[in-house]
Amino acid sequence: MRILVVGGGGREHALCWAISASPLCTKLYCAPGNAGIAQVAECMDVGTEDIAGQVALAQRLKIDFVVIGPDAPLVAGMADGFAAAGLKVFGPSKAAAQLEGSKSFTKELCQRHNIPTAAYERFTDLDKAIAYINAQGAPIVVKADGLAAGKGVIVAETVDQAIEAVRDMLAGNRFGAAGASVVIEEFMEGEEASLFALCDGEHVLPLVAAQDHKRAFDGDKGPNTGGMGAYSPVPILDQAMFDRAMREIILPTVRGMKAEGVPFKGVLYAGLMIDGNGPRLVEYNCRFGDPECQVLMMRLKSDIVPALIACADGGLNHLDLRWSDQAALTVILATKGYPDAYKNGSEIRGLAEAGKVEGVEIFHAGTKADGPRILANGGRVLNVTAMAPTVEEARARAYRAVDLIDWPEGFCRRDIAWRAVGRKP
Repeated sequence: MRILVVGGGGREHALCWAISASPLCTKLYCAPGNAGIAQVAECMDVGTEDIAGQVALAQRLKIDFVVIGPDAPLVAGMADGFAAAGLKVFGPSKAAAQLEGSKSFTKELCQRHNIPTAAYERFTDLDKAIAYINAQGAPIVVKADGLAAGKGVIVAETVDQAIEAVRDMLAGNRFGAAGASVVIEEFMEGEEASLFALCDGEHVLPLVAAQDHKRAFDGDKGPNTGGMGAYSPVPILDQAMFDRAMREIILPTVRGMKAEGVPFKGVLYAGLMIDGNGPRLVEYNCRFGDPECQVLMMRLKSDIVPALIACADGGLNHLDLRWSDQAALTVILATKGYPDAYKNGSEIRGLAEAGKVEGVEIFHAGTKADGPRILANGGRVLNVTAMAPTVEEARARAYRAVDLIDWPEGFCRRDIAWRAVGRKP
């Protein structure tokens, strides 16, 4: 098969790395790709959100199967564009991608199908939002209703912080159209985990769980980011809790979407909050997590391509996947200043040496080649990923590789998997 992956980040590098190992893949393209992806796929200069350009590219290259990586093109309807052109595609329709594109769509679905989640209200009126915050008190969570690149969620510890957040969104246009309406939720105590499942509109094939680290700095301090590191497996999501999350959250969602005429085909990514009462849904994403995808692809022992194709064609119920018992962990190297203002163009050295550390793969998230040099070209730039028998050993390998990378303009968290390291079963 001739396969095209849409996107140019760390998630797409991990997907290309896994797809390129499949005997079913005879030629792999990625658009737009990055300097790391270019090592396993032919990169094509077409924008991630250019639906017409991506469809035309796929037709010109005689592509057999398209894998859409990021959220924005899915929410904009890219899968529909490929389908209308007669191309087989991995990724949900625009209607189904509302699970990520609209917080209120998901909340209303949860209400209709008794899926456990935080209590909430949706607002477009600033005064009413402020009145609700004053009535509820803090801590409280304010979310932009639409896509905001992982930065549209503010966990407000005081009423004043919450009011500032809704003012920024509803009056200050902080997230543009994405923040034109806001969802205000109760604050959920507990530990977060990410659960992934492949879906073909009717059947579900669960993947393994991971845990992301959203805050920029050690100790879960600083602003929310797109993710600063992840690891898998996750102690909090043992088999009993995993099965319960599938039964109470994932399966009712897939059945509900089908019943309402919006079947979900692709990967369903549930952000969960887990406490003594069990799992509750924080939010849904309609694509692989970034950076969770990187640790999932490291642990996956099966060929990923048949599973992705089955999401488009149906028949997931006849498939099974094999996973490594080892732990995988990824550390994000980001440009100083991220998630706020940062400068592109600094040179990164030492990648070849870092990549020689046992069990390590380096996925590029925001890089570009300048002759033999690799330059930073984004906020999140590298995903230093390691496998080992335990999470402690995986973490040691990943940081050993991080320390071999010469990039003064970068930074990373030094406490990835802090909840799991040293934890007793």
